[in-house]
Amino acid sequence: MRVVFAGGGTGGHLYPGIAIARALVRVRPSVQPFFIGALRGVERHVLPTTEFPHLLLDLHPLYRRAVWNNWKTIAGAVGAWRGIGKLVAEDRPAVVVGTGGYAAGIALAYAVVHKIPIVQQAGDSYPGLTARVFSKYSREMYLNFPEAANVLDAHHAGSLIVTGAPIEPPPVPRPDRAAAREHWGFPREGGRVVLVYGGSQGSLAVNRAIAEWIGRGLPRDLYVIWGTGRATYDQFKHLDGDRVCVRDYLSPIADTYAATDLAVARAGAMTTAELFAWGIPAILIPLPTAAADHQTVNAMTLERAGAAMHLPQSELTAERLGGAIAGVLSSPDELARLSRGARDRARPDAADDIARRILALIDGN
Repeated sequence: MRVVFAGGGTGGHLYPGIAIARALVRVRPSVQPFFIGALRGVERHVLPTTEFPHLLLDLHPLYRRAVWNNWKTIAGAVGAWRGIGKLVAEDRPAVVVGTGGYAAGIALAYAVVHKIPIVQQAGDSYPGLTARVFSKYSREMYLNFPEAANVLDAHHAGSLIVTGAPIEPPPVPRPDRAAAREHWGFPREGGRVVLVYGGSQGSLAVNRAIAEWIGRGLPRDLYVIWGTGRATYDQFKHLDGDRVCVRDYLSPIADTYAATDLAVARAGAMTTAELFAWGIPAILIPLPTAAADHQTVNAMTLERAGAAMHLPQSELTAERLGGAIAGVLSSPDELARLSRGARDRARPDAADDIARRILALIDGN
């Protein structure tokens, strides 16, 4: 039984699909997940490393500023439609699962036209264009943020379901905290560990602020795990030292999360879902160029929920960031409050919950 996953472009639109696909296979080994993505997206690097067959198509986003480039979007959509048609002719899927981004739109449209059931996973508090357009056609939509329901058209009563974001849940038992700190070369006890990372691609703005903050001298009892992203690693690797571990990419990440007291991160749906699953409070610096500024909406929503602090990139300086970090870590009550808020938003079993719902929908059909 084939289940097609469509989505990508960024890790936030790809990794949820991978987590759901693995959960489906755990629950029912006869399921055969198949991924459709974009040649130009992060999936071209990630999917070949997974166990799943996939088809990468010449898909493009809508070019809102350089509108003259939208001929690429149209041409890519026409070619993708044909490619999806060949795939469906070989083995008609039981359902198409959309996980967002421009890589999902054509596959969802093809499924709607050809009466293949669709479901979607919407990670952000303000879902993207693809999620909004196809919400009224989706048998079910699995929401990370309950606030997302305010801007979606329900297919029917009860079709908008708050599940949390599908992630690979923390292992059971979790890594020992002292051992995780030792893994990074830090003392097993004492002091605090700050995790810094700007998503799968890294963030130059965040990295520059962190570099200046470190350059001014870290507090004596503070340790930093810093994922710069591959593109800018060479600019900052010289800051690696006894109390600062600089890496281009943090994978596997379990020992990192187990050692962390506070995170400084972007406000993407998967980033925040993983942090909250581990009960890690965060200072969120949204990517201001994200589509519809959805990361800012995420950060503001989570700050109101008491799960994180919101620091706009327009206000990001080494001084402001250092003050925010010191303010949280110097107040046990504030750190505990944010940790409780993070755990309250956590849905570590979301992937399994979504998988069971998809299988129930298939069985019902």
